[in-house]
Amino acid sequence: MNIAPLADVKARFSAYIKQLQTAPVVVTKNGRPVAVMMGISDEDDLERLLLAISPKFQALLDKAEKRIQETGGLGHDEVWAQIESEAKSPAKSRGRPPRAST
Repeated sequence: MNIAPLADVKARFSAYIKQLQTAPVVVTKNGRPVAVMMGISDEDDLERLLLAISPKFQALLDKAEKRIQETGGLGHDEVWAQIESEAKSPAKSRGRPPRAST
């Protein structure tokens, strides 16, 4: 991880972008961290990063974890049985509208 003052990042932005391929850069203003620049290698990296900082996604994970703690969750076989059951059921039962005929 590299640390760089904002003025330097602004002056040499392209160089810092290249540097992100190897390590993130903490940007400082008046000696205090104000931002982190991170390189991403593909769309999956971007999606993971955005989900990691999403308050809505974190709330969803917290809710799921609480539910698992309260109910014990589902076992491996139960999960796959439920998936297979839903895959075999008609689209109507899963809340999908019927396909329009053309």
